[in-house]
Amino acid sequence: MKFVYPAVIREEEGCFKVSFPDLKDCIAEGATLESAIENAKEAEKNWITVELEDEGILPEITAVSDIVTAENETVRTISATVKFTEGWEE
Repeated sequence: MKFVYPAVIREEEGCFKVSFPDLKDCIAEGATLESAIENAKEAEKNWITVELEDEGILPEITAVSDIVTAENETVRTISATVKFTEGWEE
C-alpha cells in the first residue's frame, strides 16, 4: 500500500534534513537532496510499518498548503510503499 505524507526539507550546514510534521520523530538527512529524500522514504516506511504493527492507526495527512515553513525550508510530499505480509488486514 502506498502512503504519501508531506515532509519539510531544510538545508543546513551542507546537508539536507527532512522531518514529517504528521509522523512524530520521523526524521532523515543526507549530504544531497536526493540522498535525503531516499533516506526520508525509508524512514517514513519504517515509521508507518511500526505504527501499523503497534496501533494500526495512522495520523491524518496535513495539507501541504497548511504547513508553515521558514525561509530555508521547503515542503514536498514523499511516498512510501509498505508491503503487507500474510495476516495483515487491509
